[in-house]
Order: sequence, then structure tokens, then C-alpha cells
Amino acid sequence: MARNHSKRRKAHDSADSGPRRHSGKPSRPHARGGSHRHSEPEDGPVWLWGTHAVAAALANPARTCHELLATENAASRLPQGAIAPTLVTAKEIDHRVPDGAVHQGVALKVDPLEPLALEDLIDSGISHIAVLDQVSDPHNLGAIYRSAAAFGFGGLVLQTRNAPPITGIVAKTAVGAIETVKEARVVNIARALEQLGEAGYHTVGLAGEGKRLIADAVDGAHKLVIVLGAEGPGIRPAVAKACAELARIPIAPQMESLNVSNAAAVAFYESSRKRFPQ
Repeated sequence: MARNHSKRRKAHDSADSGPRRHSGKPSRPHARGGSHRHSEPEDGPVWLWGTHAVAAALANPARTCHELLATENAASRLPQGAIAPTLVTAKEIDHRVPDGAVHQGVALKVDPLEPLALEDLIDSGISHIAVLDQVSDPHNLGAIYRSAAAFGFGGLVLQTRNAPPITGIVAKTAVGAIETVKEARVVNIARALEQLGEAGYHTVGLAGEGKRLIADAVDGAHKLVIVLGAEGPGIRPAVAKACAELARIPIAPQMESLNVSNAAAVAFYESSRKRFPQ
């Protein structure tokens, strides 16, 4: 069982053909045989799936889209864009996405978005940023993206190693938020926190030994960074030391832990209560 930020410093997370562009009316390709399902690559074009994830990607001018597959029903729900859907059956989409993916009848092949440099996040004026220290589960990462978008955290900082690539699993869980929350990857999380601190951000790490509650730690911070650690080890010592302070989430004593994405949602919400109208 994952240890909770609020109890200890145990944060939580617990080949197809080349690109084709389509224009004009939707077309229907020949059926593909076989039952092999593709796993997700870590570089190069990736498949996104799910109505919200695909619609958000189509609306993002920074996205390079190659191929859009949709069932007839799903195609009718998609916004009109520069790329027209190829009409297929749901089973044909099954062969393009990982086994068990809930694609809702739509899949889009895209190039990955280019991560920004940390300086780009700072210079862009984003006031609230989340830093993830070795959070590796793609479902948790997607859920954190979604909460970040919901509560006004415009940037996410991940390590270049020990963090998952942004693939279809992350995108589906994020429900389109990967298109709006900016991402930066850094080699050294502790150094990144020092740089953010020098830029005027108040850096708060979630850890059970935090002296203040998260609501108090984020109160009044106009530029804020929330730091969350991985399942098991939580925030690493050097990362915790680089934070301006550590804070905890109060939970019932009979409950030992929170998942990292749940802890992120609580922390993000606490920082948004006075920023957003009720």
C-alpha cells in the first residue's frame, strides 16, 4: 500500500503505415486482419484515443496530426478540423491502440509535443506549477494533468529520467489536459526547485513530516510550486531539502495513505480556493 504524503514522506502514485493526411469526405479503408494490438512507443508518432483527448489535440495548433480514425457515430461528435476522419469499425481501432484501451470509437496519430525548458515556463508567466519527483505511473500522471488544468496549474515539471512519456494512456486519463498544461523536463529536480525559488516561486513539498498543513503553506502565495514524490520512497531527501517548506495533508488516522494523484488534487484545490470565484 502506498504511503501517504500526509503520514510520511511517501508520496503516491501508486506499426502501422507512415503518416497519411486526409481531405474531403470521410473514407473507409480496407479491413485489417489479425488480432495483434500495438503497444505504445516512447518516441516518434503516438496514438491518442478517447473523444476528449482527440478533440483537444485536434484543437491544439501546436499538434502535428497524421491520421484520424473514427467510427461513424464518433466522427459525428468530432469538431471539424484540417484533418478528416477515416471511417472504420471499433474493432479496427482496437488493432491500433493498446489492449484494453477504451477508445470511444476514435483514435488520432500525432507527433509528441515538444517539452519546454524550465526557463520557458518561468518566462511565460505561469504562476502555479507542479513538480513531480519520479512519479512513474502513466494513469497517475494523466490524472495529475487533469487536476492541474482544473485548478489553474499551468505547468508540470518532470525529470528527463524516471518519468513516463506522454502517450495515449496519459492523454486519455488527462481528458485533454495535456494540450493545455505546459510540460518541462529537467535533469535535476532539486536544481530546478532552486531555480524556481530564485524566480520568486514558493516551493512546497508534500510530506508527512511537514510542519504546516497544506492549506496554510499555500495561503497567500502568488507564485507557487507544489512538489509531489513517487510511490514508496516519496520525495527524495535532496528534493525535500530544496523545497522552501514541507507540508502535509490531514487525513483520518485510520487511513494510512492517499494516491499521488488524489494528493495532488487536494493540494491544487487548496491553492485555488481564494483564486477562483466560488
